[in-house]
Amino acid sequence: MNPKLIKFLKIILPLALGVFLIWYSISSATPEERQKTLQYITQADPKWILLSLIMGITSHLSRAYRWKFLLEPLGFSIKTSNSFMAVMIGYLANLGIPRSGEILRGGTISTYENIPFKKSFGTIISERVIDLIMLLLIIGITLLFQSEHLLSYLEEKIASPFITLAILLGLLIVGIVFLRMIKTSENPLLIKLRSFGYGLLEGIKTISKMKQKGAFVFHTFLIWTLYLAMFYVIKFTVPETASLTIGPILATFVVGSLAMSTTNGGIGAFPLAIAAILMLFDIEKPAGEAFGWILWGSQTAINIIIGALSFLFLPILNREK
Repeated sequence: MNPKLIKFLKIILPLALGVFLIWYSISSATPEERQKTLQYITQADPKWILLSLIMGITSHLSRAYRWKFLLEPLGFSIKTSNSFMAVMIGYLANLGIPRSGEILRGGTISTYENIPFKKSFGTIISERVIDLIMLLLIIGITLLFQSEHLLSYLEEKIASPFITLAILLGLLIVGIVFLRMIKTSENPLLIKLRSFGYGLLEGIKTISKMKQKGAFVFHTFLIWTLYLAMFYVIKFTVPETASLTIGPILATFVVGSLAMSTTNGGIGAFPLAIAAILMLFDIEKPAGEAFGWILWGSQTAINIIIGALSFLFLPILNREK
């Protein structure tokens, strides 16, 4: 298949899925349900939305500051402002092209801080590994307290665990074979890939070389605590969800996090996933969708605004570069 076509499909299909899910959400609801959802959204208490936004921005600032700890062992000391704006540009890019944000973030900091891209990108991969561990930890905790509700949702919405495991095992085998080819091949393209891979490994290894491991761990837990807190305070914007305890919020967080990767920035998928999991806790669909749209809409809006401003101000604040 044409590489350009593949690239185009990777961009357009998640976006098309998101648009379809929005259409499905609206068309499958009764007029009364649509009116209720809209009423919940328009009557949401703005102070809780503002608090959630402050928490979201603080988590982004913490992520930007934590990134500096990973770059220091490589001999680079970057400005916190540049780090923050690069992070926000990455979030903005992910709304347009899924998973492009990490590449753009690495390229941005490389441009304005004179860091080799493969090294900056390697540290971003290190971050993603740590984030995956944190997400798995939260999933584990959630399964302990909400296993019945969460597993029933996953069984309904996600393929059989055995099929998923088989696919992952197959990908692992293919990956191992490909890595061995890269390691021994004299092909110019594979040699370049090998060199790039070594740069990534150097970036990943910075975790073990960090001088401020305690600060890195603190910011990691701060980021994820703020993520959970963002969900928790939004529950007060909808009367029906205000009484939810931490257990359902954890389940909502896990399902919402998984939904974010299915479309561009979770568009369409996030509110539907939130509504589906909350229905297991006897929250009606309009209230659940309103919860999802308020959280997704407010955080996405702030990411767009700050991301766009970062695009504007980065070259202005770094004129000498």
